[in-house]
Amino acid sequence: MKKLSIAVTLALGLSANAFAADGKKIYDTACFACHASGVANSPKVGDKPEWKARIAKGIDVLNTNAIKGFQGKKGFMPAKGGRADLSDADVKAAVEYMVAQSK
Repeated sequence: MKKLSIAVTLALGLSANAFAADGKKIYDTACFACHASGVANSPKVGDKPEWKARIAKGIDVLNTNAIKGFQGKKGFMPAKGGRADLSDADVKAAVEYMVAQSK
């Protein structure tokens, strides 16, 4: 389904987030390949000790690293997890989902 403009969305009585990206769905279809098993030293979803320092840097840093890519001391994160077809909003939704599961 295509995203509707804000004006059309509001005219139909839908919330502005009616078509927001589904973080769990994106995780389940894209991110799980690395973040469920720890490929390239990626932090596993739910591994609170591994996520603690990352979460402390703030959601903006996590989003930027996930969207643009990041080379760390232990591993790396390819831009958008190697999924150029994902929008920035998709990646952000997935990051928010993973953070919520890992606090």
